[in-house]
Amino acid sequence: MLTIYGVYCSRASRNYWMAEELGIPFKSVPVIQARLLDDPLAPDARLNTKSPSFLVVNPMGQIPAIDDDGLVLTESLANNLYLARKHGGPLAGADVEEEGQMLAWTLWAATEVEPHTVKIVLTYDNAAENTPEGKAVIEASVKGLERPLARLEAHLQARDYIVGNRFTVADLNLAEVLRYAMSETYLLDRHPRVKAWLSRCHARPAFEKMMAGRRREAEAA
Repeated sequence: MLTIYGVYCSRASRNYWMAEELGIPFKSVPVIQARLLDDPLAPDARLNTKSPSFLVVNPMGQIPAIDDDGLVLTESLANNLYLARKHGGPLAGADVEEEGQMLAWTLWAATEVEPHTVKIVLTYDNAAENTPEGKAVIEASVKGLERPLARLEAHLQARDYIVGNRFTVADLNLAEVLRYAMSETYLLDRHPRVKAWLSRCHARPAFEKMMAGRRREAEAA
């Protein structure tokens, strides 16, 4: 069985969404980020990214990680590419050309988009969005997103989804990276095709199941 290490309110959300899309059974191990705990190494501390037992799984001390019948992988976007390839179906590439496109768009999301979106979400996580410093970070991040979103807007001009004109792992990976910037609604308003594409992605039942997991965690905190 697939084991996913990480709370839903983390990048592990990407792997939980993917598992729901594929309809495969999985076990959730709710490893929390060490930065959220006063003393992550305390004897009674929750399982976290500095816990010795988790460092055996991922020595880098980052979530998520997955263990798929003994194969351990530790990069959220790559985890999804692997799961799509293993289980096949419409989320996976129909041929080597589509696989190449899905890999390219995933790496593009990681290198050209996430460096900006993660700064936005961390600013909100730290409740700094209304401070001068936080506003400056958000402004710079939005500016950095303009060129990537313009490219994605143009790509979506003649298609509803990124590869093969169907929902695939490329859409899931990029939608999760872009979700970090959805607080800046004016940014998406300037890119209506991107906004509509995100709405299509988020209308999927598997996405709602993942978000329900996030809500349950928030209510239990």
